[in-house]
Amino acid sequence: MIKTLDMKPFENAGQELIDKYLIPGVAIGIAQDGELVYGKGFGYRNIEKEKPVTMETIYGIASVTKSFTCVAIMQLQELGKLNVHDPVVKYLPEFKTLTDKTDQMTIHHFMTHSAGLPPLPSLVYANKRSFDSDPSVNDYPGLKLKEEEEQGPIDTFEELMEFIGKQQFELLGDPGNEFSYSNDSYALLGAIIARVSEQSYEDFVKEHILEPAGMNHSGFLIEEFGDYDNITSLYAIQKGENCEEVYEAPVWWDSPSMRAAGYLKSTVEDMLKYAEIFRNNGKVGDNQILSVESVQEMIKPHIECSLGRYYGYGLMITPDYYGGTLVEHGGNLKAIASQLCVIPERGVSAMILTNLAAVPASSIMARALNVYEGREFDASPVEFDDYTHTPEELAEFVGEYVSNEGMKLTVDLKQDSLEFSVPGFNFPVKSIGKDLFLADVNDQKEIIRFVRNSEGKIDRVAYHYRQFPKTN
Repeated sequence: MIKTLDMKPFENAGQELIDKYLIPGVAIGIAQDGELVYGKGFGYRNIEKEKPVTMETIYGIASVTKSFTCVAIMQLQELGKLNVHDPVVKYLPEFKTLTDKTDQMTIHHFMTHSAGLPPLPSLVYANKRSFDSDPSVNDYPGLKLKEEEEQGPIDTFEELMEFIGKQQFELLGDPGNEFSYSNDSYALLGAIIARVSEQSYEDFVKEHILEPAGMNHSGFLIEEFGDYDNITSLYAIQKGENCEEVYEAPVWWDSPSMRAAGYLKSTVEDMLKYAEIFRNNGKVGDNQILSVESVQEMIKPHIECSLGRYYGYGLMITPDYYGGTLVEHGGNLKAIASQLCVIPERGVSAMILTNLAAVPASSIMARALNVYEGREFDASPVEFDDYTHTPEELAEFVGEYVSNEGMKLTVDLKQDSLEFSVPGFNFPVKSIGKDLFLADVNDQKEIIRFVRNSEGKIDRVAYHYRQFPKTN
């Protein structure tokens, strides 16, 4: 067992990022061999009432939900009700795309974001009812409805499939060949779970994961928690001319058709119980949630999603993390930035939850793990060498790259160097390969990879785990 270290260096370094990004409240916990050895609440779950953050404070976990969806799929496979290599249309016969590869897309492809689907605008319309009742949507970058669009809310799986079936797009590649993060794929995994189990996706997750894992303060709807009041308030950030201001934005976003992609709510305490599935060969307490074989499939590096990082089933895998395997996933949505981490070989699991979007939860987590495992708080598991481009090579990258999911990356050439920007700010990058750049976005390192077509010309970018096209 790792001896609990003095975490003061982390608390100082973590507080620095919390203050820099104006995060109202952060909860972080580290468990060793299933036992909490460090838990800390920074700031408030409600600023005005000065309510503190605890390990039992309920937050949204956003896309960390995706691993729950994959646990459910693996449970159904263990019951013999499906196989991950079955075609999606076996269970969703009405699923169509305007391509000739739809029948080749499997459940496995959806679980690994490798069906070839590019980012689509579905998530925006799936959230439309929440957006219509929430003025703070205007302060959340990239998720604004296009006023000229006549598309109504996407409330059901059937409406989602109908919407996808009308979208004009080319696949990024044959199913299984290209990774691009797809909320649509995960939403439809929820549809498969509902069809196969003959109960709602939410009920299946509650009955087969939350309850047997003892996750008593976890669920999809705030109304489920009744009189329980240790629930975070929600916050957004407004950018003025000379400063940024955090304000309370109380509307929880919900999307019935997309819940399998990112709408679970939980606590650090509950999430550390859940992490036992991946640390303890599928067992939480006395309950075997998954078989050892299913766990190994979930944490297997199925497809590379970024340089040195792979995607399993609902989890990202770094095979060489200071001599161990880092199993993790983050989440980001309105008033949420979250990160789950497990290092199975060393018996370490950790969870961080925040109540403000687009803040560096993963960097705060990295600092905590570094200090806990005896490293300098700012240690990095990998270093990249610099690469030098000619001015002519740099000019190839210049342009706008726009995702139908709402993301835009702009690359300009200024004084023989590239300037990268997304709406609202620029960020520094360094070249680490012919078509590779290392970006520092809000104190988080990200790999940006440019993708060339068959003629050798750059036609899209892989950024923030998504591939989307160059528009000019």
